[in-house]
Amino acid sequence: MKNYFKLLAILLIISCTNKTKVDLLVYNATIYTIDSTFSTTEAIAIKDGKIIATGKLKELEKKYDAKEKIDAGGKFIYPGFIDAHAHFVGYGNSLQTVNLVGTESWHEVLERCKKFAAENPDGWLTGRGWDQNDWPIKEFPNNDSLNILFPDRPVAITRIDGHAVIANKKALELAGLKPSDKIEGGEIKLRKTTIVTNSENSVDLLTGVLIDNAVDLVHAKIPAQTKQQFEEAIKDAQANCFAVGLTTIDDCGLGFKQVEALKAMQDAGDLKMRLYILLSDEKANYEYATQKGRIKTDRLNVRGFKIYGDGALGSRGACLLQPYSDDKNHYGFLLSKPEHFDSVAAVISKLGWQMCTHAIGDSGNRTLLNIYAKYLKGKNDLRWRIEHAQVVNQNDFDIFGANNIIPSVQPTHATSDMYWAIDRLGSERVKNAYAYKKLLGQNGWIPLGTDFPVEDISPFKTFYAAVVRKDAKGWPVNGYQTENALSRQEALRGMTIWAAKANFEENEKGSLEKGKYADFIILDRDLMTSEEKDLLSIKVLKTFVGGEKVFERK
Repeated sequence: MKNYFKLLAILLIISCTNKTKVDLLVYNATIYTIDSTFSTTEAIAIKDGKIIATGKLKELEKKYDAKEKIDAGGKFIYPGFIDAHAHFVGYGNSLQTVNLVGTESWHEVLERCKKFAAENPDGWLTGRGWDQNDWPIKEFPNNDSLNILFPDRPVAITRIDGHAVIANKKALELAGLKPSDKIEGGEIKLRKTTIVTNSENSVDLLTGVLIDNAVDLVHAKIPAQTKQQFEEAIKDAQANCFAVGLTTIDDCGLGFKQVEALKAMQDAGDLKMRLYILLSDEKANYEYATQKGRIKTDRLNVRGFKIYGDGALGSRGACLLQPYSDDKNHYGFLLSKPEHFDSVAAVISKLGWQMCTHAIGDSGNRTLLNIYAKYLKGKNDLRWRIEHAQVVNQNDFDIFGANNIIPSVQPTHATSDMYWAIDRLGSERVKNAYAYKKLLGQNGWIPLGTDFPVEDISPFKTFYAAVVRKDAKGWPVNGYQTENALSRQEALRGMTIWAAKANFEENEKGSLEKGKYADFIILDRDLMTSEEKDLLSIKVLKTFVGGEKVFERK
């Protein structure tokens, strides 16, 4: 009998010795792999930040000896969400300024500014998030009240979409702005006033409202962040993003100095978020790209450019083929001449980089689609993207598919704009707006994002808007233009593997398969089977990046 137990002990030792050492084994879960068959499994083994295997727990335990084991408690595991269009650095910066999101009147905007100014008395007063379309009076205000409240402190507060600013007199003076100034691809809003002397004379005054390219005239005067301020902003942003299950974010439109600062944070171990970065359309960034070439590390991927085609629908800057239905003399505008878009397309094509262009209006989309087609010349795998593709003329959809142009869309734009989009576009034109199902059909896949901080950072709101097409209160009862809703599986792919594909990263992330990064989240409820009314209340319990736990709900 003694010999029997000795033999058994030896066999057990040999068995353990033959097992592959892994860092982590997660089990007792419903794991959505998002592979080609959309399969589920129950356990996952991880080593050196990557997935070694998925499968049944008993099978994995026979093969692997795990340093750490996590019992997921029967919960639900998904690949980490990928936001295919956001402004990560901008969001971090916005956390350091006055939050104007959700303000229901100009008066509330002023009250928040006063409170923030009392707590932060130095320097420029900046903030973001107001939207006049949410107010009883749906018009741009003027800066009279800001001038009274802040006569000696420059103020520049930005609309929710980033395409308009209200600046006070002090900020306008620092920018050197005059009523006679003009700017291409932007607008400096004026108002008439009467001066009574020997005779009455009407003169133009600045309202403080600046739209699209005019915004930069004031923003250029705001002092640059310190290194410490930048790093604090990034750490705050990534903490919030991890808490909602985001593990990769496409940051659309950074300067090369910001890229270098992020790289320094990565080298120091302070940047945990994975970022796919699009450089902004500036000469210095093209020179940087030419000199440096593509940058690829496990946290940073820099290989594309973000171009701005036109403005936003909410501020009537989106460029339309026919006038706005609620402003018969206004078409919006392109932010640059078509010749500029053509010239940068030539540069980007020569570099072999990705071109990603903001296009909202049907004229903006048509202009860029035709320029893209000129360089792409039909079927290709260059994955040039149209960001937003918000209003597309019915005759232009096929240009996407014919040239493999990728529509990169943000579903919450539809449910944010649905209250007033018909006013801007009219009943016929609006039918081809926010047409995600129709756009999906062009290439058979579509990446999804939020556009935060324009919208909320929550990917659950992205999912809900894509699938349900209602607001958080369940309006409209039958959904908004539901012929363009996505299925749950399509929406989930759009937030994971299709978003990875939009970044040329589908072989390293976006699904939970052998050899890919162990970027995953544990949810308290099942996104695929929960009732519609419960989707927005699903919580992230834990978030992992490269097998490292970066968030845990307390």
